[in-house]
Amino acid sequence: MDAVRVALLREVLAGTEWLGATRRFAGALRGSVVSHGGGLLLVGTAEYEPWHLAAHLVDEAAWSGTPELAPTLVRHDPRPSDPAHLAVGLGRIEGARRGETLLVVSPEGPGAALLERVHDARRAGTTVLTVGDGGAELAAMAHESLAVPEGAELDLDTVQHLVSAAAGENSLPSASRGRRRFRDRLSRLTDALTAPPPARW
Repeated sequence: MDAVRVALLREVLAGTEWLGATRRFAGALRGSVVSHGGGLLLVGTAEYEPWHLAAHLVDEAAWSGTPELAPTLVRHDPRPSDPAHLAVGLGRIEGARRGETLLVVSPEGPGAALLERVHDARRAGTTVLTVGDGGAELAAMAHESLAVPEGAELDLDTVQHLVSAAAGENSLPSASRGRRRFRDRLSRLTDALTAPPPARW
């Protein structure tokens, strides 16, 4: 979903709770990773890997000048032949520590193995954020949670688009940009709208 479609979607959603909810969650995500200098881990369930969210966060990190938003995609069953950025397994969560952020995207219950790793990561000081309908146990572990129950007005993929777009646009430019902030943002938007689509993961 490109910037124009996100803008149109926001117009349609004006007056609903979704805009505020996704922006608040995006603010928590951005605040966590920026304040700690990065360290964003992104994981889904064994049945649902958040490929598109990973790709959109990488794009937003580049367009907004906020490299901390670029995640490490953690996968349940990576293969040895996968490229390095797709070969990170669940053991990475076991190594998560204070200063890192773990974003769990779960359309339904994540399963006992993932829940145990998320619990251990939180105990080690990792900030845990969740999106979806992962159940009460996962939500209880989260520092910030954005519920997307089954049958909600928006599906999980659409909510992820709103979150990633808001995470990028809410970032503040560096102090050195000064009064050029608006021009820089306009230039980035123009580049984003005219650029060819990114390579698929």
